[in-house]
Amino acid sequence: MKSQQLFSEKEKEAIVGAIKAAELNTSGEIRVHIESHCKEKSVLDRAAKVFAELGMHKTALRNGVLVYLATADRKFAIIGDAGINQKVPAIFWECIKEKMAGNFREGRLTEGLTEGLLLAGEQLKKHFPRASDDVNELSDEISFGDSME
Repeated sequence: MKSQQLFSEKEKEAIVGAIKAAELNTSGEIRVHIESHCKEKSVLDRAAKVFAELGMHKTALRNGVLVYLATADRKFAIIGDAGINQKVPAIFWECIKEKMAGNFREGRLTEGLTEGLLLAGEQLKKHFPRASDDVNELSDEISFGDSME
């Protein structure tokens, strides 16, 4: 089954809504990429490759965050760009991952994603508050790897 088919339209809307809510008070940019299988041995390597493919390193403040999920392989990663990683505590991404993993283990993919997105947005707000002239630099839509092949 393609990863896109695992989520109903309502669930996709909830995830995009969480991205928009998370970005509301920050200049940070958040993307979600979902695919069935991780195409690299390391989930972090795959997430980094997707990060580059989506052009997430091109934000003005280098404050993009990618939440990567390989559904069939049951792997996921969260990676932030250089600007974020210079400011957030080293354990920050692991704390978010733990909360998301609890939901994922119980089969609640949408809830895990939305909770993680909102937590990332809270942290981004502290370090990258939204400016009055802020523009949305990256799409808020979910990207699906099965359609990128």
